Amino acid sequence: MADSDELMVFGVWTSHYSRRVELALKLKGIQYQYFEEDLSNKSPLLLKYNPIHKKIPVLVHNGKPVAESLVILEYIDETWKNNPLLPQDPYARAMSRFWAKFIDETIVALALKLRAGTEEEQKQTIEELRKHLKVLENQLEGKEFFGGDRIGYLDVMATVIAFWLVVAQEAMGGLEVMTEERFPILYKWIGRITKIDVVNEWRPPKEKLIEYLKARFASPKSV
Repeated sequence: MADSDELMVFGVWTSHYSRRVELALKLKGIQYQYFEEDLSNKSPLLLKYNPIHKKIPVLVHNGKPVAESLVILEYIDETWKNNPLLPQDPYARAMSRFWAKFIDETIVALALKLRAGTEEEQKQTIEELRKHLKVLENQLEGKEFFGGDRIGYLDVMATVIAFWLVVAQEAMGGLEVMTEERFPILYKWIGRITKIDVVNEWRPPKEKLIEYLKARFASPKSV
């Protein structure tokens, strides 16, 4: 990043949406200024830079705001060419985008349903979630990372599974959605990414995240 560049990120430490933006920047070695938001009392700057959705994350580059995490990730990759996250091949890029949407629109959406509904509905959600996690796991077959032999765009997206879903299971009293026995390939991938220094420096503190999630699960109205 040029010395004249000004880069800001507005986020929430518990949000995998904003944390994935930070990870992308860290993987590229880009310096930025971080602003932690209180979503119950949003800052004037957040409302200024994202007046449409009024949500995090927002990246502001030289005064120009970019919202929505998937859009931000692509902006980062296109603006700073070092350590590319997305594949260069057009088909591989399209497939990375497809699976990224699959993670957000299917896996994350189902995981969010775990805290609501009856016990029977929760069981059905777990079974459906396992089915889709297995589909995603198949994309890792024979590879070190989703991106191939190095961490990439889809790996950044999938950290929600490694560092949020796994922790959420513990926070919900040992709820068993995914285990190493059921998903050996995913767990080997988790082992690999946790050996990457940048990822370990970035990952949310486990105990602190468990405490936050326990409070959230106990109070449906909590932020």
